[in-house]
Amino acid sequence: MKAYPFAALAMASALSLLPSTVTAQTINIPVQTISGTRLDIVARGEVTRVPDLATISAGVVTQAITADAAMRDNAGRMAAVLAALKKAGVADRDVATASINLSPQYRYAENQPPEITGYQASNTVTIRFRDIAKAGGVLDALVKQGANQINGPTLSIEKPQPAQDEARIAAMKDARARADLYARAAGLQVKRILSISESADGGQPPPVFYARAQSAKAADSQVMAGEQDVGVTVSVSFELE
Repeated sequence: MKAYPFAALAMASALSLLPSTVTAQTINIPVQTISGTRLDIVARGEVTRVPDLATISAGVVTQAITADAAMRDNAGRMAAVLAALKKAGVADRDVATASINLSPQYRYAENQPPEITGYQASNTVTIRFRDIAKAGGVLDALVKQGANQINGPTLSIEKPQPAQDEARIAAMKDARARADLYARAAGLQVKRILSISESADGGQPPPVFYARAQSAKAADSQVMAGEQDVGVTVSVSFELE
């Protein structure tokens, strides 16, 4: 029997495992070619919406001689704050713990090691207000119940998709109108769209939060929703002929 080289044996074994109907094929991937002129347009579409969601952080900071006392005092005050939120109608799903911290407080003296003088505890929650008009009054109630640290708000649109879709349509209309304009100016016409890409944003106007010291006759703090621009920028490549 004639001996085959090792490589030939390996090839013969591999081919014997394939179905008898398999034949060699060459796959041709068509390459998109441009016969005319390429035009790249960057266009932006914007729509305006009133924010319907305010996110604010509120917390309690307490100090005591011992760590245990600081944490117990903090927990008691925070329980009152959470109860006030529930009483105001804020749903549990809209309140989330952001951070709980306990840290020693030091006294520093020259040429002496730092001395612990007490402990500071803090507990912060993130609160979402779906009725922005009532947010200020709720915050005032929290202060009365022991909250002594408030930051925010961040105003946003809970469901931005419909507004973004409107902005997309506006951006594409603008891109096509400008492409038609360039084509007419050059004595050409738009043949087709070669590619489309986009970047979206929700707009970031500065939020307005009015707060004042509380008194028996003080008015509620005010959170003003204002308006936000929801924008989409598209990059569109056209072929002109």
